[in-house]
Amino acid sequence: MGNIFEVPQPGNDLLEKADQVRLASIKISQTDNQNRIKALNFMADYLKKNTKEILEANNEDYARAEKKGISKALLSRLKLSKEKLNLGIEGVRKVGDLADPVNQVQIKRELSKGLILERKTVPIGVLGVIFESRPDAVMQISSLAIRSGNGVMLKGGSEANLTNTAIVHALQNGLSASGLDKNAICLLTSRKDSMSMLNLEKYINLIIPRGSNELVKFIQENTRIPVLGHADGICHLYIDNEANLEMALSVSLDCKIQYPAACNAIETLLVHKDIAEVFLKKAIPMFNSHEVKLIGDKRSVAMGIKYEASFEDWQTEYLDLILSIKIVDDLNEAITHIQEFSSKHTDGIITENSITANKFMNTVDSAGVFHNCSTRFADGFRYGFGAEVGISTQTLPPRGPVGLEGLVTYKYFLKGDGNIVDDFSSGKAIFTHKDL
Repeated sequence: MGNIFEVPQPGNDLLEKADQVRLASIKISQTDNQNRIKALNFMADYLKKNTKEILEANNEDYARAEKKGISKALLSRLKLSKEKLNLGIEGVRKVGDLADPVNQVQIKRELSKGLILERKTVPIGVLGVIFESRPDAVMQISSLAIRSGNGVMLKGGSEANLTNTAIVHALQNGLSASGLDKNAICLLTSRKDSMSMLNLEKYINLIIPRGSNELVKFIQENTRIPVLGHADGICHLYIDNEANLEMALSVSLDCKIQYPAACNAIETLLVHKDIAEVFLKKAIPMFNSHEVKLIGDKRSVAMGIKYEASFEDWQTEYLDLILSIKIVDDLNEAITHIQEFSSKHTDGIITENSITANKFMNTVDSAGVFHNCSTRFADGFRYGFGAEVGISTQTLPPRGPVGLEGLVTYKYFLKGDGNIVDDFSSGKAIFTHKDL
């Protein structure tokens, strides 16, 4: 691992950029709700004005990436069509429609007469986000950062450098036009800088890596900055013996082919033995017609699956039109398999039995557990968050798709009138602890 990534000390240029973002984030954190919304609208306007330049940059990035022979999954994420860009621009505006996450009073309590405690949400500070390909992520992350009063340092994959640079240029111009400091959004383009970010604990308050499991683990082990971890998306769908067959076929297909490069697409399909034969009889030609390569255990191979799975297949995130299939004896075996191989992202069950569904959902320890619906719904936009900065597979919050609510922390505000603890020790004053 140490031979793959290095963590160099940040150079003067990076330190200067980091300090600019830190200072800008302080200004943003003190900006009221309406001015942050205004900034988002200006950012969207400037993205629209620069559509031609952004798409031209993306075409150049894509052509270079194709020549280098990068994977189909990364190429799919890299490609930014005009429609996809317009959706991203609209997404920036819609983040402004979301409730202000800052200055929300979570607790208001009278501790004693004249002594009032409040717990209120505040911005985290500076976010450091490292991600692969997906230039649309720049728009999502930046809009969420500004909406929540944070600054952000971005490092995308080198294959998208031209696109990311064009997008960030437009976003910064939008910030400036709205009257806010453009340095609140900063793009890094070198691999050295992305690793040096890990040593910027005086400037960055939260690291959000969106890449391979190997990268996420390395970052978690090599920084003193808190990490919002998004590792592999090894998602499962279990077809119970009491499943509606047509629903099982429709949902399993959507889970795999709707966007196979997504982290919420399934990689393994678990099928109860009592429904396996009738299900696979229809599922195999269905998946074949969509050019999905099916890999299975011995029992599923005996029922027509062409390729036999290895142990490695059960723990692989394909991000491609490849699906592992395993036949299980019962719900317990399905849960055991998921507990061993799931990345705790999203796992689902198809069944008409509510007791079975509840047992599955209460036992499987993943950020998302779904019943009778596609795992592809595990997404901040589809959850109504407006957009997401990432997906966390850790147990502690924030967990699952992380939108605005995951980009604020809280502070305690205590206002008194000369109150001293000694008065309480001596009995002159008493605690009332009354919620207001």
